[in-house]
Order: sequence, then structure tokens, then C-alpha cells
Amino acid sequence: MALVAHRRTALTDRILATLLAGVAGAVNAGGFFAIGKYTSHMTGYLSQVADNIADGHFAIAVAALSAIIAFVVGATLSSLLVIWSRLGRTRHQYALPIMVQGLALLSFAFSRNWGVSPQIAFLCCIMGMQNATITKLSKTRVRTTHVTGMVTDIGIETGRALFWLTSKHIETKPNWQKFATLVQLVLSYLIGGILGAIGFAKVGFLFSVPLALILLGISLPTLLVVKHRRTPAASI
Repeated sequence: MALVAHRRTALTDRILATLLAGVAGAVNAGGFFAIGKYTSHMTGYLSQVADNIADGHFAIAVAALSAIIAFVVGATLSSLLVIWSRLGRTRHQYALPIMVQGLALLSFAFSRNWGVSPQIAFLCCIMGMQNATITKLSKTRVRTTHVTGMVTDIGIETGRALFWLTSKHIETKPNWQKFATLVQLVLSYLIGGILGAIGFAKVGFLFSVPLALILLGISLPTLLVVKHRRTPAASI
């Protein structure tokens, strides 16, 4: 089953999102052990910008802003790769950005001497790419690094379920499949975070190698199998 094929099903979206959420959790939590910063928490970085501007700590504010910019750059790059592939009518629109993310993570394994600021920006860029890729792939149904949104949706569906169980009002019947998917993604992110924290703490930067291999294992089969095929242009 090609997880990044251009023809999508709910099952492939769910499996792919689960794998990517696990990788995102590992990179975010593990990255904290490697470089002392989380790399997918843009809300926190934006708060740092505001707080440090107010306190007059402009250098820290600039550093936090650079992390946000790097995340946006990653999302932009992912979008450009998807659009380029679609306009070229290839079937690589999802495999290509995930392969680039895998190669980027592979290079991060050898980034010990880069310095903390470039390392933070690099991981933020990778997280931005991943979030944008799965967002476009799932038609905005899933964002693998945006746990706040997933937890919020779990709360919404829980509220609908509680009201439906007491009133049986058909209009409030929860979307059980959506609820199960959200819980699955949050758990995957958590498990990935635990493994990433342990891995980066014990192995260091080299723990990004198995994470990179997961992304390359997802993307390369599609890139190799459909290398010479074309598909009708899709909406961008």
C-alpha cells in the first residue's frame, strides 16, 4: 500500500498521519534533549517574541521570530513542491516533500557543530514542511504537529458525545471515526515523544537517522515505482 500515492483513501491518510505524528513527537521532544528547544510549538515562540519585546530583550525576540520564520519557510517549501509536482502532472506531489524531509533529518544527524540557532531553525523548517504536507494531503483534515488543535477537536467531539448520550439528539451525534483518529494521532505523538526523548538523550543527534529512514521508507517506494508515470492535473 503506497501511503503517499496521489489517490487517497481515509485509511492511507490515517496510517500516514499516525506515522508522521510519531516522527513529529520524536523530533519535538527529542530535539529538546539535543538542543534544548522545542521545534514545533509556534504558539510558544510567538509568545516569546511578544514577552521579550515587552521586556526589551530584542535578541531573544529575534531568535524566537527566526524559528517562526523557519517553520513558515518549511511550509512554503512543501507547498511549492506539491504545486510543482501537480503542474508537472507527476504522481510525486506528496512523496517528494516527505523525501526532502527525510533527507533533511538525515543531515541533522551530523549537525552537532552547526550551533544552536541554525539547528533550531532547521528542525522548525522540517516540522513546517511536515505539517504543510499532511495538511494538503488530507485536505486540511489533519495537522500532525498541531497537537493543540487535535486536543481541542477531541474536546469538541467529547462534548457532542456527552450531549448525544443524554438527549439522543441526532444533530449532535459525534463523529466517532474522527474522534478515534484524533486520539490515535495524539497517542502516536506522545509515544513518538517518549521514544525521541529517550533516543536523543542516549544516542544524541544520530537518533535522527532512524526517524529519517521512516520518512524515506514512506516516500521512496512511490518515487521509484511511479517515476515515469504521469497523472492528470489536480487542483492546487
